[in-house]
Amino acid sequence: MFTGLVEEVGVLRSVRYTDGGRELTIGASRVVDDLAVGDSIAVQGVCLTVTERGEDWFRVRAIEETLRKTTLGSFEEKAHVNLERALLPTRRLGGHIVHGHIETVGRIAALEPLQSSWELWVECPKEYMRYVVPLGSIALDGISLTVARIQAEQFMVAIIPHTWEQTTLRFRRVGDGVNLEF
Repeated sequence: MFTGLVEEVGVLRSVRYTDGGRELTIGASRVVDDLAVGDSIAVQGVCLTVTERGEDWFRVRAIEETLRKTTLGSFEEKAHVNLERALLPTRRLGGHIVHGHIETVGRIAALEPLQSSWELWVECPKEYMRYVVPLGSIALDGISLTVARIQAEQFMVAIIPHTWEQTTLRFRRVGDGVNLEF
């Protein structure tokens, strides 16, 4: 389980195609401190298992099912990814319970800068909109956010400066896919 509070933005060092899956080597500093082989880690909100690690990197594998249901298949070397280690029972739960099991992929419809924040509109497949609740929690690429508004097949989340600066949202553009967990 995770909190949806991104600990670090890592960088994909290498992507290797393996038997229908992808092996991702991710450069990081903070999250590798106590990371062990076999640990769960959220990469862009997707729960993956650490298969190998070094001083400033770790490796995970995304299988066919994961690639079908998430955006991980579209990432190439040098891409930025949100990282969060699994929740410890001694850690504060500042976001909401996030499992890392992605239900669907949405698309960024609009990203509007305001004076002190950003409005991010996401197109969501119609069959999943029933899970989007005003003022409810949603995980977008593993980031715990609150639904501010809903219209038709879109919802809006307001992004505070801290979230903007500490996550991959600052690298996103209209049309990009985003992993959604309800």
